[in-house]
Amino acid sequence: MSRNENGRSAPGERPVPSIPLSDADLGPKGEPSIGNLVKDATASVSTLVRSEVALAKSELITEAKKAGAGTGALVVAGVTALYASFFFFFFLAELLSEWLPRWAAFLIVFGLLVIITVGVAFAGYLFFKKVRGPKKTIETVKEIPTVLPKSDPPAKSGRPSDRSKTAAPDPALAVTTEDHPQIPPAREG
Repeated sequence: MSRNENGRSAPGERPVPSIPLSDADLGPKGEPSIGNLVKDATASVSTLVRSEVALAKSELITEAKKAGAGTGALVVAGVTALYASFFFFFFLAELLSEWLPRWAAFLIVFGLLVIITVGVAFAGYLFFKKVRGPKKTIETVKEIPTVLPKSDPPAKSGRPSDRSKTAAPDPALAVTTEDHPQIPPAREG
């Protein structure tokens, strides 16, 4: 196969595949072009963001598993303490029965439990009384009518409304600008 001085095959011969000896991403002076630099930077940032999200996800899953195990242990401890409190109050009643009649000792422990229950219930009531509604949500819900288009209430009389006066071949296909309100302008702030 003969080649001419430009390194190309002669006319009529099969072209020979060649490997370029310079980087295709580099410009004529051997420096990368701005387009290639931007492409590389966006690819790197995208890869970095995906990696950070994956890292955060794996850390959160690990921490959630630890929190779940801790919560389970606290639930078991709470149930055990609830059962233990029964035996404590039974012990207290038996201890009081050494100095008082047995029925009086159990009545005192019962009264003590009722007083504790009422006190805790009252404290819970005070906590719930301090709870306020979602003020920001209520404010934004109140602003919805200002954003939505205003519509006239339907006429209470038996006569047809003004919408039926539009000329259209089929009343079901009649479309007016009242049916399709304009999009309100965006608010600043």
